[in-house]
Amino acid sequence: MSLKWNTEKALTIATVILMSLAIWMVFFYLPEMRSGTGQVLDSSFKIFYFHLPIAFTAYFAFLLVLIASVQHLRLNSSKWDTIALSAAEVGVVFSFLVLVTGSIWAKATWGWYWIWEPRLTTSLVLMLVYLAYLMLRQAIEDPEKRARLAAVFGIVGFVSVPLSFLSIRLWRSAHPLMFGSSAYGGSGGGLEGTTLQMTLLINMAAFFLLFVTMLVYRIRNEELREELLAHDE
Repeated sequence: MSLKWNTEKALTIATVILMSLAIWMVFFYLPEMRSGTGQVLDSSFKIFYFHLPIAFTAYFAFLLVLIASVQHLRLNSSKWDTIALSAAEVGVVFSFLVLVTGSIWAKATWGWYWIWEPRLTTSLVLMLVYLAYLMLRQAIEDPEKRARLAAVFGIVGFVSVPLSFLSIRLWRSAHPLMFGSSAYGGSGGGLEGTTLQMTLLINMAAFFLLFVTMLVYRIRNEELREELLAHDE
C-alpha cells in the first residue's frame, strides 16, 4: 500500500511539474508564429501544442484498450480487464478534449466551431465508439460475460483509431496536415526550429504523463471497488 501510494504521489508531482513547464513554454517560450509566407499567425495557433499531444494520447489510450482486451481473451485475467476499462475511460476524456480544442481552433481559423469534414467527423465517431464500449459494460451484469464481450468490442472498435488518424491523408480535408503526405498529393510542412519542436515534445511528454497518472489512479480505484464488493459478499 505504501509503495503504491508513493508511486501515485511521485507521478502526481512529476505530472504537475511537467505540465506547468509545458504550459509556460506555449505561452512564454514560443516565438511569434509565422506561416511559410512570413505572415504572423493568430495566437490561436498555440492551441495546436495542446491539441496534437491530447489527440496522440487518446490514440495511445485506445491502443492500450486493444492490447489489454487481447490479453484478457488470452489469459482470462481480471487484471487486464481492469486495465482495458480504465484506459477506455481515460481515453474518452482525452478524445472529448480533442473535440473541444479542435473546435476552438476551428472557430479561430474557419469561423465555425464545427464543420462535417473528415478529421472532425472521424474524431467524433472515435469518441462515440468508446462511449458505446463503456455503455456495453454497464449493460451486462455478469462479470465474466461482460469482460469477454467488452474485450471483443475493444478489439473490433480499435479500427476507428487508424480511421481517425488517416482520415486527412485519405480524403481531402479542411484540417491542416502538419506531418507526412496524403493520398491526394498534399503534404505537411512540419515544425521548423528547435524552439517549436522542443515545445511540442515537452507537451507530448506532459500529456502522456498525465494519462499515465490518471490511468494509475483509475486502476487503483477499480481495484478498491472490487475489494469492497468481494468483502460485502
